[in-house]
Formats: sequence, C-alpha cells, structure tokens
Amino acid sequence: MTRREKTDFILEQVTLCIENDDWTQAGILSRKISTRYFARRPKKTPEQLEKEQKEQEEAEKKRRPEDPPVEKADDVTDLKLRYYEQQITLAKHEDNYLDVCKHYRQVLDTESVENNPTQLHAVLQRVIYFVLLAPYDNEQSDLLHRVNLDARNAEVPKDAALLKQFTISELMRWPMVEAQYGEHLCSTDIFSKDRNAKDPKAYTRYEALRHRVIEHNVRVVAKYYTRITFPRLTELLDLSEDETEKYISDLVTKKTVYARIDRPAKVVNFEVKRGPDEVLDEWGGSMKGLLGLLERVGHLIQREEMMARIAPTEKERKARDRRLAQTLDGDDLASLILAAGGARAAENAPSDLLAAEEQARSERAGLWSRMR
Repeated sequence: MTRREKTDFILEQVTLCIENDDWTQAGILSRKISTRYFARRPKKTPEQLEKEQKEQEEAEKKRRPEDPPVEKADDVTDLKLRYYEQQITLAKHEDNYLDVCKHYRQVLDTESVENNPTQLHAVLQRVIYFVLLAPYDNEQSDLLHRVNLDARNAEVPKDAALLKQFTISELMRWPMVEAQYGEHLCSTDIFSKDRNAKDPKAYTRYEALRHRVIEHNVRVVAKYYTRITFPRLTELLDLSEDETEKYISDLVTKKTVYARIDRPAKVVNFEVKRGPDEVLDEWGGSMKGLLGLLERVGHLIQREEMMARIAPTEKERKARDRRLAQTLDGDDLASLILAAGGARAAENAPSDLLAAEEQARSERAGLWSRMR
C-alpha cells in the first residue's frame, strides 16, 4: 500500500469510531498519522517539476519486480482537511478549545481554503472564537496575541474587534459585550443562548465566553488595584457578591492572580507581600543603578571637555565634584549605603567609608546579616 492509501484507510477507521462514539479508540488511531505528511510544500517551478519527472522515470526503470512501486508526490489536501476535521471533532468532544483553535489554524494554512473566500471567512471566525474560549494561561495568551496580528482578520472585522478587546488591559462589561456581539455570535453554529439548541454544547460555549470575559475583567482589576472594596468590585464585574468571590477564588486557585479577601471589612487585597530580602535586593539594585548613572555622567562630562579641548580650572573641578557627590540630609550617599550594609568599600577607600563599613559589620546590617 502506498502512503496515501494507508492514510486514507486509517482515516476511515477513525470515522467509524467517531460514528460509534468510541472516542478513545478514535484518538489512538488518529495518532498513527504523522502531520508532517500534510505539511504545506512550496510551489515548484516548471524546471523543478521536469527534473522530478525525469528522476521518477529513472527510478521506475531501475526498479526490480519485487520492489514496491515508486510513489509519486501527489496533492494530499483532501486527506489533510479530512484529518483536521476529525481532530476538531475529537477536541470539541473533550471541550479542549485551545487544540480546536490550533487545528483550525492548520486548516487555514491550506491553499484551497485561502483561495475560497467563504471557507476562509468561516475558518477565521472559528480560530478567533476558540482561542477566546480557551482557559487563560501562558500558551493561550501567546496564541491569542499571534492570532490578533494576523492580517487576514480584516475579512472578519466584527470578530477581530472582539478579539482585540481581550488583548488590551481594559474592562469589558458583559452586558455591553452581549448587546454588541451576542446576536452576531449566535448567528453561527458555535454559540447559542438557547439551552435546547441543535448543538447541545453551543449554549455551554456561550456561557464559557461569559466566564472568559469576567476572568479578563478580574485580571484587569488586579493589575490596576492593590486594594478595592467588595461593593465596588461587584459593580465593576456586574456580578453578585457570591459570584465575585467564586471567580476570585478560582483564579487564585489557578495562580492566575494573587488576592486575599477580608470578609469582615469587605475588602479585597491584590498586593503581593514581599519579604525583607526582596525589598533589600530591590533597594540595592536601585542604588547600584544610581551610582552607575553618576559615574556615567562624570565620564560624559570628561569626554565633552576633552572633545572641546577645555582644561577645567581647579575651581571648576571642585565644583563639579561637589555636584557629583550626592548627599542626603547632609550625609554622603556612599557613606549611607555602606552604613546600611548595601555594599562593600574598596580596599583603597577613604577612612570615613571604611569606618561606615565597619559599623555595618558590627550591627550586622544589610548583606552582613547573612554572614557569621
């Protein structure tokens, strides 16, 4: 059997398993097909086609009777579309929306689909819908932004506008989203507001979209607020207090956001508490950056003086040194850093800096607190 015949045989087996609701066996059989067989090949020039034809003729002449026939490179678009149609059906059955989106993207990367405006419009819609329905994580967020950058989204402007709202950190009030996009979404076979729709999962997907909008809003609130009262949060999310607490708890469990709820005070705290080491490390990094900027300023001043061939007088040099020697409340900044244990003094440092370092050692301040 040729590779095409083997692939066609396996696809028929998968179809029979799906018709008999044997989803497990269908998934096992579909994994026997390598997707590299369906990879899109670049168009060949007439010279390349002629060269391949000659090579096939030569191989056919040299073939012995017991050898298998030489396989010709044929178009496998029909097999590819059948394969991904089956994979989409399997992923929909498991409610694995991210995989459904990936499969539709593979269908989108097919020449026959790109050249058919009707098919292109439908596939673009489904790519957007299922990436929005997928639960939020790093992979979903990355795929969402890549889909948003696809220039072909101009074919579906209303769906592209809904997708763009998920890529910006702004609140999406569900009543407004439903009023603006609900009728358009339910006109497809993906969503439905009716529980008794032809596709029983259409209503489930519509509710899942509502959950994704609310979760997006919670992430936006967590980004801009450190503390917020419960009544204000329920107003922003258009939810009851019980629903608000449920969504926050779910996102905290998934480690999507950090939040602590103070029920007696009715306050939600989104600020992550930092330990002493993290605060000290941040302060030390800021001081290092500040000293680096001061050093760079000194080098730039010297370079400008050398380029202009200006030799500063002793008075100007002392004035410049005074400007660079930053002080806080009359104390030298370097002495303050050493006394707080934020750095070490050089071996040839002045005596006052060495004394400040010795003071930090004796008090076990800053970095000296970790040394015995």
